[in-house]
Amino acid sequence: MTEDSGWSDYEGGATLGSMGSQGGTITRDEGLRDLLRLTYEADDSRSFHVVTCGVSGWLVHPRFFDNAADALAAFDAIKPALEELGTKLPEGGPKTPADGRAAGPLLATFRVRFS
Repeated sequence: MTEDSGWSDYEGGATLGSMGSQGGTITRDEGLRDLLRLTYEADDSRSFHVVTCGVSGWLVHPRFFDNAADALAAFDAIKPALEELGTKLPEGGPKTPADGRAAGPLLATFRVRFS
């Protein structure tokens, strides 16, 4: 996490050490303006590592890895693309059916790129 990027510990770090949405232990959890979130959770006993990216109201997308190095590298690599995606979507989710239709290709492209 870099101070100038705007990313900070999600909920002030309160989620660290708790169970994540995919069943691992959260070891890194960052948010940007309450709109974007990146969570890394792991369970070394089963070679389980997952990075979950989220855009409030739009997307929750987990990526699974079999080692920490790849997962942590992906965590940092996803940030700029997630920030860019967040700027293209109406804050908080679709307000109209047209919003949803317009966002479909953007969300699909992101998910394919980071699958």
